[in-house]
Amino acid sequence: MSASPDAGRPATLYDAVGGRAGVLALAAAWHARCLDDPVASHPFSHGGLHPDHVERLAAYWGEAWGGPPDFTSALGDHAAVVRMHAGQGEHADLDQRTIDLFALAMVDAGVPEDARAVLEDYFRHVTTELAQYPDSADGVPADAPFPHWGWDGPTG
Repeated sequence: MSASPDAGRPATLYDAVGGRAGVLALAAAWHARCLDDPVASHPFSHGGLHPDHVERLAAYWGEAWGGPPDFTSALGDHAAVVRMHAGQGEHADLDQRTIDLFALAMVDAGVPEDARAVLEDYFRHVTTELAQYPDSADGVPADAPFPHWGWDGPTG
C-alpha cells in the first residue's frame, strides 16, 4: 500500500472509492444490477445466496483494494472464493455481462472517474481467474494468493 505518485490522489483504491461505505455502495449497486439483468441474474436464481452477500463482497473487494483485511480475517481466503465459483461450467457471456454491469455500477455508486478503469481491470482479472475451473473445484490450489490491486494494477 504505497502512496500514489499523484499527490492529490488517495493512496489506495479503497480510499478512492470512499472506504468501507463506498465499497459497500458499489457492491450493492453491482448486486442490484445483476439481479435486474436477464443474463447476470442466473447465478443468483438458484438459492443458497448468503444473506450477507453484499457485505461479504464489499469486504473482499475492500481488502483487495488496500482496505482492512476484513475478508481474510473473518470470512475466508481467496481459495475459498475460487472454489465457490468453480464447477459452474463455461460462461463467457455471463462473465462479460458482469464486467459490463460492474462498469455501470461504478457510475451508480459515484466511484471517481480516475479510479474506474483500474477497478474495471481488477474486476476483469478476478472474473477471469474465477472462471479457470469450470468443471470442478478439485484443481483450485489451497494457497491461491489473494489478489491485491493498486493504482498500477496487481500488487504484492
